[in-house]
Amino acid sequence: MKTKRMNCERARSICIVSTLAKLGHFPSRKSEKEAWFLSPLRSETQASLKVSSRLNRWYDFGIGKGGNVVDLVCLILKCPVTEALAYLSDGLPLISSCQPEPTIPKQNRRSKNKVLEVRPILNPSLENYLQSRCIPIEVARTFCREIRYECNRKQYYALGLQNNLGGWELRNSYCKTSTAPKSYSQIEGGWSELIVLEGMFDLLSLATISPEEAQTSDLVILNSLSFLPQVLPLFKEYRSVTLYLDHDTLGREATENLMSNFSNCRDGSDFYKGYKDLNKKLIQMNN
Repeated sequence: MKTKRMNCERARSICIVSTLAKLGHFPSRKSEKEAWFLSPLRSETQASLKVSSRLNRWYDFGIGKGGNVVDLVCLILKCPVTEALAYLSDGLPLISSCQPEPTIPKQNRRSKNKVLEVRPILNPSLENYLQSRCIPIEVARTFCREIRYECNRKQYYALGLQNNLGGWELRNSYCKTSTAPKSYSQIEGGWSELIVLEGMFDLLSLATISPEEAQTSDLVILNSLSFLPQVLPLFKEYRSVTLYLDHDTLGREATENLMSNFSNCRDGSDFYKGYKDLNKKLIQMNN
């Protein structure tokens, strides 16, 4: 029997709460009318993303942005609509059958993703994912590991970048998630130059495009712009700080603020002008 092709109109009827659960995010509190989540779009300690059960719409009060389930999947997975539709076609319930997800006990929320194994990147599906993002496997193996982890009693594989507190940022073709505790990642080599990047694939893209620059600078990967205040004290320790932040509203605002407050900061994002980030530029260079 043929599966009905997913389109935007049908996808918008898919339950947002169930979609977030599939991505490893569960409500901090809920009622019949709404559910509140810690935002999957950034790091926070108080839930600010609301899902309306009646409208099947979400709104993130922290960034002032909202929409339907397709919009949310695009933002979480950083993917185009076509990939979001492919992800949503995989057996998620329509809103008519959407049931509230059980509230995860407070003491268990931080450990919903449990690391089972850390090893060199060997999984073929992860290698294919890296290839789709134009990242050589040798580059990925330098900075990342293959993580086997458990979520809701199911096991998954992902690329992992470890942060300063021992947690992992996890990425694969279908999921962008992490393990607790959340923090930024720092790679030190005793250099006088610091490079600040937003995420794992910004790091891998820089190391692919400009390996010498990545090898002769200390590196900070924020993993979320919310960790910027924590890394600011590092800036005074370096002769220069190069910023490779996203070409979006939050990234541009952060860059402008840093440039106006730190004389040793420079904006490196002109290199990927016209593209959201370094990886989008890298993909264009290879097409």
